[in-house]
Amino acid sequence: MTNRLLRSLACFAYCAGLLNAAQTHLYVEPFITKSGAEKLREDVMAELRKLPGVTLVNGEAGADLVLGGGGEIWVRGYRSLNPRASRLPGAGTPVYGGYLSVELRDGKGATIWSYLATPGAEASDVAKDLSKRIAKHLEEALQRGETAAAGAAASAPGTVLKGAGATFPYPVYEKWFANYRRVDPNVEIGYEAIGSEAGVRKLIKGEVDFGASDSPEAIHDMEPADESQYQFFPAVAGAVAPIVNLQGVTSEVQFTPEALAGIYFGKITKWNDPALREANRGLRLPDLDIVVVHRSDGSGTSYAFTDFLSKAVPEWKQRVGTGLAPKWPVGRAAEGNDGVAKLVKELGGSIGYVEYIYALRNQLSFGKVRNRSGEYVAASLESIELAVRGAAPGNEKFKVSVVNSQTSGAYPIASFTWFVVPARMADAAKRGAMAGFLTWMLGPGQAQAAALGYVALPKELVSKEAAAVREWGPQL
Repeated sequence: MTNRLLRSLACFAYCAGLLNAAQTHLYVEPFITKSGAEKLREDVMAELRKLPGVTLVNGEAGADLVLGGGGEIWVRGYRSLNPRASRLPGAGTPVYGGYLSVELRDGKGATIWSYLATPGAEASDVAKDLSKRIAKHLEEALQRGETAAAGAAASAPGTVLKGAGATFPYPVYEKWFANYRRVDPNVEIGYEAIGSEAGVRKLIKGEVDFGASDSPEAIHDMEPADESQYQFFPAVAGAVAPIVNLQGVTSEVQFTPEALAGIYFGKITKWNDPALREANRGLRLPDLDIVVVHRSDGSGTSYAFTDFLSKAVPEWKQRVGTGLAPKWPVGRAAEGNDGVAKLVKELGGSIGYVEYIYALRNQLSFGKVRNRSGEYVAASLESIELAVRGAAPGNEKFKVSVVNSQTSGAYPIASFTWFVVPARMADAAKRGAMAGFLTWMLGPGQAQAAALGYVALPKELVSKEAAAVREWGPQL
């Protein structure tokens, strides 16, 4: 292990320990938003002053830790209890959408805690609502503390790793690869977000060093005979959300699994279809054609979406099934999460499915989905965490589906996403570099996921996976 990497991990352990210290000196940076940044910062500081063990300071020079972040909040529409009230903009109570990504950093700029705050459905003062959410979750982090990762592997100078695959986790991967470069400057990681299928095919052909997939069956579906030649390592958990473009509808549209399947079968073609009205009593759905949008490329996002439909709707399993590139009965195709989000945003009456953070970043409304407990649940850090809590695959490939969880409050279209590596990587330098990154990813990297809308892996899974990484990279 390099001395530089040892020092970096030691610094992480020290800074994480500050979360349990008797008194933490904290500086709150101005938040990066289009409007309301000053009020938001004042409200956050007001809430943080209430926390025991926290002292706010006026600048980074006197701070142990720095809290900062950015995002965007917008008014989705207005809600009025009076049906005769004017529908003009500004009439009624505003309904907010948006997100605020916050990160807690040490003196060297390394993220040791993060969170994604989204406004509550009934927030009358959105800045105060977000501030209370941030303070609540930060207080929980202060109470439970943080743990540092195990040591990472040494890597040869100038080691370059090339990867390709899923768009689902790209925001967090992009952040990880940049931050790991600061931890070990000897390792550079490049990544092409071209979809799970295309990325895994590149891995099979030997064109990249690692692939990334949201499907645990990616190798099996493409090259069944080669399945044993690859190892899957879970990275984080995320969610797939049904996104809609319904102007004037401010509340979340609620979907049963059967209604989603009916829409993608082409059986439900109007937004005011009885099946949708039944699930959305009290919500005025328009007499408008439904425009169906799906992925054109082989996608792990499609895999998670169809895996949910297959598990929840027997007819879907029989007629379409689960897959990276299923044969869609109806719909317009778009490439990548970005393509689907863009098309839905442009087409009135449309519905698509994207990774949770893409829905937020593109200011798209996303619906609630009925889970196995009969609850209509929206994607959020909390509901995704409930879906994956306790999930610790027992097999050596770490493959498990967490869609359609029976846990109360769980979001039903949640999924892990995986790094895929050759079981035997001949290049010792690359194997060491990859093992070092994976070890870091399971420690400090997990703390950086929440701000981007992803959920850290369950601790039991992290422990098992870290042991598997050590075995895979025997020089650790």
